Amino acid sequence: MASERVFAGAAGTWRLGDLTVNRLGLGAMRLTGSAAFHGGVPRARGTSVEVLRRAVDLGVNHIDTAAFYFSSLRSANELINTALAPYPDDLVIATKVGPARDAAGEWAPSARPDQLRGQVEENLRQLGRDHLDVVNLRLMGRDSLADHFGALAELREAGLVRHLGISNATVDHLAEAEAIAPVVCVQNRYGVDARGGERMLRACAERGIAFVPFFALAGDGREAGAVRTEAAPVLAVAAAHAVSPSQVRLAWTLHQGPHTLAIPGTGDPGHLVDNVAAGALRLTEEDLRLLDMVGAGAG
Repeated sequence: MASERVFAGAAGTWRLGDLTVNRLGLGAMRLTGSAAFHGGVPRARGTSVEVLRRAVDLGVNHIDTAAFYFSSLRSANELINTALAPYPDDLVIATKVGPARDAAGEWAPSARPDQLRGQVEENLRQLGRDHLDVVNLRLMGRDSLADHFGALAELREAGLVRHLGISNATVDHLAEAEAIAPVVCVQNRYGVDARGGERMLRACAERGIAFVPFFALAGDGREAGAVRTEAAPVLAVAAAHAVSPSQVRLAWTLHQGPHTLAIPGTGDPGHLVDNVAAGALRLTEEDLRLLDMVGAGAG
C-alpha cells in the first residue's frame, strides 16, 4: 500500500461524547513488552517512544492504555507521557480501571468501588494530566456494575473524568450502566475468529456508542500476541490485496460498522505503519464471504 495512503484518518472518524477520534487508533499494552503479562522482554525504550510519536504523526489520535499495563522495566502510561507531553489538543487517551496489580506485577483482587478514585488518580499522575478523557470500567465477571460504575460517575461529576465506558461487558451491563451515566464506548473481545461479541456490536450501533474490540489481531494468543497459525481465508484475502494478514483483520474490524474502532497494539515501528495502513483497505463482498468462513466456527 502506497505510503501516501498510510494515515489513520483513512477509515473515517467517530465521536466519543464530544471528542472526535480517527477510527484507527493504538493500544499501548505491547509497548511494555512483547508479552508483558507473561514475562516478555520490552523493546528498547527509545523504540517505544518512537512508536508513539510516529503514531501521532500518522494521524492516530486515540490511544488506549491503563496503569496496570506495566512490565518489570516499562510503564505504558509513563512512556506515553514521555513521548507525547505536552499532548496534542486532539489526542484522546482512554484508560481502564478495575483490575489491580501489586508492585511486583502480580494480580491482586479487583478494586472495590471506594478504591477506584485511587486508580483514576494513579493514571492522572502517570500521564501528567488533570483529567482523563475516557475511563473504561473493566469488568471481571461480576453480576452487577452499579456500585463501581456509580463511583466512576461521581468522579465524572467531580471533573476528574470526562467520559465513561465499560469493558468485558454484557448487554445487560450496558443497560445497567446507561441508567447511571452516559456510556461512550464498550471494549469487548471481538475479531474475525472471535464472533461472540456480535450482540454487543449491534447494541452499540443501535445506541450510537463506539464498539472497540480488543485482541482483534492476537486472536487466541490474547496478551501473548499473535501466536496462532493464520487462517487460510485471511491469507487468501491478504494475497489478493498484496497486504499483510494483520491489515485484513483490522480492515474486517472496521467494516463492521462506522461505530467500530480499532486499537491494534504494537511496539514495532514497521508494524505500526502496516496497522495504520489498514484503514485505507477496502474489502470486497467476496473478501467478506471468505472471511465469514473463519467466523463460522468461532465463539
